[in-house]
Amino acid sequence: MNWEMLAAFGQLAAVFVGIPSLIYLAVQIREQTKERRQSAVNVLTAQWGDLTCALYDSGELSAIFLRGVQSFADLDPVSKLRFSSFFNTFLNHFEAMYFAHCNGILTASSWGKMERTLSDLIAYPGIQQWWKERKHWHTEEFGRVVDAIIARGDEPKAFSAFNLREMISPGTGT
Repeated sequence: MNWEMLAAFGQLAAVFVGIPSLIYLAVQIREQTKERRQSAVNVLTAQWGDLTCALYDSGELSAIFLRGVQSFADLDPVSKLRFSSFFNTFLNHFEAMYFAHCNGILTASSWGKMERTLSDLIAYPGIQQWWKERKHWHTEEFGRVVDAIIARGDEPKAFSAFNLREMISPGTGT
């Protein structure tokens, strides 16, 4: 047996030891990627839940929001500020979820659920008024998504059972 043969056996042994190690490493990386994606989805879900809590924790904000979806233009300046602050945060979450979907973190079915929610909200005239004034606060790519939804001309139905026309306007007593 010469040195060349020994070297060949050494290389062969390295292959037999190295391949299982590489397979194990690939499996571990894949599992970590799944865990990171799930963690990102969990964070987005928790943030979404925290945001929607603001509506049921504050009757005043809920009333402003429901008036604002009907007509952003008719809100008083303080209500416009509160509505804008809340709805911009709301859309930032939709935008984050959209990009999470584009990057393969959020599944198509999860994004589909979010897109249907967004579609229901954006169908309201007050939201569309707000969007015209504040569209520039969002990325152009997400802006095209929102514009495409608006262009479909869906009927507003998210709050169709709420009798929004019968809401009492602040300061009018009616």
